[in-house]
Amino acid sequence: MTPEAQRLQYLEAMGLTAWVSRYRLPNALATPACEWEVAAPVVEGRRAPGERLHALLDEAAEAQTAAPRPAPAEPEPRQRPAAGKARALLGDLVPPDEQEATLEAQRPGPERHSGEALRFTLQVACLDGRWLVLLPGEAPPGSVELRLLRHLLQAAGVVPEQMPAFEAFRWPQVEGLPVEAPLEEAREGLQAFLAGRQRRGWAPERLLVFGEDATLAELLTLADGHCPLLALPAWQGPALGELAGSAEAKRALWPRMAGWRDAWQAGREPD
Repeated sequence: MTPEAQRLQYLEAMGLTAWVSRYRLPNALATPACEWEVAAPVVEGRRAPGERLHALLDEAAEAQTAAPRPAPAEPEPRQRPAAGKARALLGDLVPPDEQEATLEAQRPGPERHSGEALRFTLQVACLDGRWLVLLPGEAPPGSVELRLLRHLLQAAGVVPEQMPAFEAFRWPQVEGLPVEAPLEEAREGLQAFLAGRQRRGWAPERLLVFGEDATLAELLTLADGHCPLLALPAWQGPALGELAGSAEAKRALWPRMAGWRDAWQAGREPD
């Protein structure tokens, strides 16, 4: 199950606003469905996590009008994280001794260490919603670079109806979140970002990358003209800034653009 922090991060990358209910309102109906994990084998005398959560809520409500009950038997270590999260949601409704137990349960052990998130910024555009263009870098392409890109595409026979505006994708989307698998989480974040752009009509058929970057290379792992992460045919060439300042780089680029016209026209033909 995806942790809640990562789920919110992916939703933000997709441009979706997440509304999270943290407390049950007075006299509100019980939530019909939730993401609490229920153990497959139910041991006699032990309740499922969902039932334990409702029991904790009931106990907290009674604690406001009645004397505190004796502390329940300490759950086994493998159940402690789930109970700790439930108690954390109760906030001030939990007695002080329960809060202290919650903090102790949530405190990570000495053997656990949070990783450091992969950091990168991409400038992203999509030609007529078909060809994905990625430029590594913090700054968007300037007027000279955009004009050069348009001329390169025209010379190769790729003429979109209009040149799209580039938008930045930065990772991580949210600072300070725990990271366990930096590379995998960054890949999932980029996939979520592109999936969110499908509402704008993006349906990438091919990937063009202008510029080289070590982090981007690790992220995309381009090999033999293919991007496994996005499952697209891929091409990578020099950065637009490098091409703009070198006639020799432009001449060397020309043979590498062979086949673009046919690929662009083939994508326009109806199935």
